[in-house]
Amino acid sequence: MQTLFPELGQTPLNEDQHQFFQQFIASLSPEQLAWAGGYLTGLVSKDSPASGATASVSGGISEITILVGSQTGNSEALAEQTHQLAASRGLRSVIKKMGDYKLPQLKTEKNLLVIVSTHGEGEPPDNARAMHEYLFSKRAPSLKQAHFAVLGLGDSSYEFFCKMGIDFDRRLEELGATRIYQRVDCDVDYEHAAEAWMEGALGELAARTEVKPQLTAVPLPSFSAAKHSLYTRKNPFPAVLLEDIVLNGSGSIKETHHLELSLEGSGLTYEPGDAVGIYPANAPDVIAELLQTLHFSGDTQVKVDGSDITLYDALYRHYEATLITRPMMQKYSALAKNPKLDQLLGDNSKKELNDYLYGREIIDLAVDFPADNLSPQAFVECLRKLPPRLYSIASSLKQHPNEVHLTVAAVRYQSYGRERKGVCSTFLADRIAEDGAIPVYIDHNNNFKLPADASAPIIMIGPGTGIAPFRAFVEEREAIGATGKSWLFFGDQHFMTDFLYQAEWLQYLKNGVLTRMDVAFSRDQEHKVYVQHLMLEHGRDLYAWLQEGAHIYVCGDEKRMAHDVHAALLKIVASEGGLGREEEYIATLQKEKRYQRDVY
Repeated sequence: MQTLFPELGQTPLNEDQHQFFQQFIASLSPEQLAWAGGYLTGLVSKDSPASGATASVSGGISEITILVGSQTGNSEALAEQTHQLAASRGLRSVIKKMGDYKLPQLKTEKNLLVIVSTHGEGEPPDNARAMHEYLFSKRAPSLKQAHFAVLGLGDSSYEFFCKMGIDFDRRLEELGATRIYQRVDCDVDYEHAAEAWMEGALGELAARTEVKPQLTAVPLPSFSAAKHSLYTRKNPFPAVLLEDIVLNGSGSIKETHHLELSLEGSGLTYEPGDAVGIYPANAPDVIAELLQTLHFSGDTQVKVDGSDITLYDALYRHYEATLITRPMMQKYSALAKNPKLDQLLGDNSKKELNDYLYGREIIDLAVDFPADNLSPQAFVECLRKLPPRLYSIASSLKQHPNEVHLTVAAVRYQSYGRERKGVCSTFLADRIAEDGAIPVYIDHNNNFKLPADASAPIIMIGPGTGIAPFRAFVEEREAIGATGKSWLFFGDQHFMTDFLYQAEWLQYLKNGVLTRMDVAFSRDQEHKVYVQHLMLEHGRDLYAWLQEGAHIYVCGDEKRMAHDVHAALLKIVASEGGLGREEEYIATLQKEKRYQRDVY
């Protein structure tokens, strides 16, 4: 076994203790190591805390507020990592979610670290809307007393990449706050950039004061209280595919797969509302065509993260080989030196650029704007790392121990004379044989959870594959014997071929686990009917459920469905409640975590 700390050769530990310590340290993430360092320091301090306590820093810099706005949980995870790193440096910090934050308190903050994601087309996460509106309103206070730094999370395939991070960074400065570290905008492979920001921002804060930590005992749950897995986003688990069932009937233009994966031996756990992260590989035929177009050999060696691998392997598992992002296009443009491409990327060609990006891929860029003398190394350095794809979990762990189920629509289409396919959806549908292994991890989402009160009613709105988390919700409610009413809205194209999990829903209705279900099959009649139309049709009942304390959940397409469902909800509240304050009503539901969305 490789020794992590060679200096432990003179350790007072016996052989068994030393081996256990090495194995334990090897299992920890960087943030867990930081926490453990502070904990052990506390144990050997002058006033050594008793077992089951941890070191809490007092003194030093005034408290840092880590303000976090998150839709799916990534920002929250980074906030926790920042908090642990601050503690290891002797800095006091507290994490506050934007949705729970008392806005007038902002004027009292001295040190602000803002971690915020951008949702959809440049919108704030649901739990950050009120904070964003407040900052840009006339009520926003002077913040001349505050020091701040901003970390933005986003996806560079969207036009308004990291817009929320940009907005918060600019507005805090406009309100008089002092920026102590430059904003960092993170793409989907955010770990290294985020960790560099944490180090830099916390380093600046630490440098502004002489930190003299005083360690005091704070209650800490024992290690046995929580079960941790060694498998994470950085170290995915090779899950075996147990079953793959196509849910659509014969004649459907859709191809929706129900996948069952084994988590046996992983130690991974999840709750309904969480997602599975999957690391796919690009399709071999896509890579072959790209290599042929660029006149590259797949055997050519290139450097990836300091290691030499073949160009084929780099394109197979490490880099995006299809999706064009604006940063990728800008890097490629610098190499291609093509006036038409430069013009397309100009400030006056935003519409033309958006039109070009829609439905095209990297191979189109290489064909339309060939770059002479382009080297394989320079090409891969233009590309974005291949990120994991997230899929809503469609099962309850209580019903399916050591398994996780997914509902995946295989994406296939044609554009500009080429056959296209989704990277991960067709990786799962076409290239994973049963008993094959899939690299996975659990992406926990605390912003999409069943109510703690099992007697509370729930309303679930999930057309298409948006049904996935609600299968998990209903399975969970059955397993725990929940007494609360449940109402499901589902929609797809055709009743005969696209009624996903039909037999299961009918059984749940029969045994009372599901109280009510309304379905909309858009292509079965002359005029298209969608879930939002059913909501409006049954608006009186829906509003009555909300008045009874129902929690409402939405899952699916963000660009159209989620906006249409939100608009329908506003109309229902306005017409049935007669309030004239429907926006405030909906905002209250969100603040109370009774209106939650998992949209993409």
